[in-house]
Amino acid sequence: QVQLVESGGGLVQPGGSLRLSCTASGLIFSRHNMGWFRQAPGEEREFVAVVARSGGTTYSGDSVKGRFTISRDNAKNTVYLQMSSLTPEDTAVYYCAAGWFGGALRSQYDYWGHGTQVTVSS
Repeated sequence: QVQLVESGGGLVQPGGSLRLSCTASGLIFSRHNMGWFRQAPGEEREFVAVVARSGGTTYSGDSVKGRFTISRDNAKNTVYLQMSSLTPEDTAVYYCAAGWFGGALRSQYDYWGHGTQVTVSS
């Protein structure tokens, strides 16, 4: 069974940094693009970033460009999201996803984690 498990969420002050991790099992990790999405209460799930199979190509949403960095370690079956210069608008549940054709659209992903809460507040 495929499982994606996020970790690293928590409470952080504005301007702070946080690194999220997502570890996958039950699939051939290196054959999938890996993406991060986020969802705040009452809002739709929003694309954050995606990294290609080898880790050499990345794409990020406009709202996080220059602040968030996505990366992966195929030897550890893990994808990361390094977040900096955090603001209260970044508060959301963050989800990782795996997909053969994964891009900026939710429909392009086959598997999803259950999410980890990130709260930016003083």
